Amino acid sequence: MSIPDKYSAVWVSHSSMGDFLKCPRAYFLHNVYKNPKTGRKMTLVAPPLSLGAAVHTTLEDLKHLPVEERMKRDLLADFEKAWEAVSGKKGGFTSEEEEAATKARGKAMVERVVQNPGPIARKTVKLPAAHNNMPPNFYLSEEDNIILCGLIDWIEYVEADDSIRVLDFKTGKHEESGDSLQLPIYLLLLNALQRRRVSGASYWYLEKDDAPIVVDLPDAAEAREAVLAVARRVKEAREKKEFACPRGEQQCFACRPYEKILADEAEYIGVGGYGQDVYLV
Repeated sequence: MSIPDKYSAVWVSHSSMGDFLKCPRAYFLHNVYKNPKTGRKMTLVAPPLSLGAAVHTTLEDLKHLPVEERMKRDLLADFEKAWEAVSGKKGGFTSEEEEAATKARGKAMVERVVQNPGPIARKTVKLPAAHNNMPPNFYLSEEDNIILCGLIDWIEYVEADDSIRVLDFKTGKHEESGDSLQLPIYLLLLNALQRRRVSGASYWYLEKDDAPIVVDLPDAAEAREAVLAVARRVKEAREKKEFACPRGEQQCFACRPYEKILADEAEYIGVGGYGQDVYLV
């Protein structure tokens, strides 16, 4: 068997596989296609994404602080600073009213955490830094040359039994579906990249809940099987260069916004933090 090569490997994540499952064409346009003029990939801005980015930045930055200092932070001031990065059209907002309403939702989420810090005020664990500032990653399958990567919002350390618990912040209005690959991916990453047992997981729906909601951890073997099955489909599509939308020329909700970019029907915003061309549709 040939030696695996990370530079030729197929990299998959929760978001990229989510794109693929919604629409292979959307996956291609978001994760593979590069603008021939700029050499960059393209992405979209939208208010829900900007809301999530500002709230996550505010809360996730806390894990880099000692426990005793976290709740001394002025989180609302931190949120205001994080919001600057998504304000106006660069966050997908087309009116001051839309931005104000979305920002108010985000502020309320941060205030909820200030009033009910829960796991935020407890010890955390960090995954080891990955090479070249890449997200945490490991070979899901050396045989298939597939690498799984991902960022985890929060990893709580449970001192009583030297285990860890996964916490994911949710800023959307809908609950995570039972067949989501998010927890299976988190479990696989944690089992591969650190030694402690994963003893629990929670989703924190910040718009409505004062505390995280405990969810069942998947079976590790079943998690690997489910994630690898989708990853292999992604690899096969890339090898065959087959990325058809399920709705054909009618286009679906997932790929239609990217098709508008190709048709020059979107507004160019600039280059984003991940080196992508950013558009507003």
